[in-house]
Amino acid sequence: MQRFGAAAQGDPLHRAVEHLGRLLRTVFLCDYIAIEEFRREIRTLLNRGESVHHLQRAIYYGKVSHERGRRRDELKVISGSHALLARNTAQMQSVVDRLRKEGQVIEDGWLRRMGPVHVSHINFRGTFRFPVERYADALLQRSRTATHRSA
Repeated sequence: MQRFGAAAQGDPLHRAVEHLGRLLRTVFLCDYIAIEEFRREIRTLLNRGESVHHLQRAIYYGKVSHERGRRRDELKVISGSHALLARNTAQMQSVVDRLRKEGQVIEDGWLRRMGPVHVSHINFRGTFRFPVERYADALLQRSRTATHRSA
């Protein structure tokens, strides 16, 4: 269709290819509506793609355009999200291997639907939380001792 361009719209071959495209789209829609397993698979793939976009938005505050990767900051976002995906995938695989080695049964169908794009365990903001309350008595005691020595 791209080869023909807009100038070939009246050409019989152009019309035939256009109708073939409509026919293929109709077959796809019929399969999507009629076959539940096919529909579930398509939704899984779409959700996985959207999860990657969610990861990119978590890494990058700005807007990532539809023509991604043209600007330097967008390249960093895409590169960072791919590196994070690779790390998460490796971590998930090591957990699965360990659990299987321990004798736990993990179904391959379940693993197929699980994606490595979860970000809740990642600190993107640089905010750290330390459990100071756990050590408050010891810290206050040291502070009092240091105050008495200087007085």
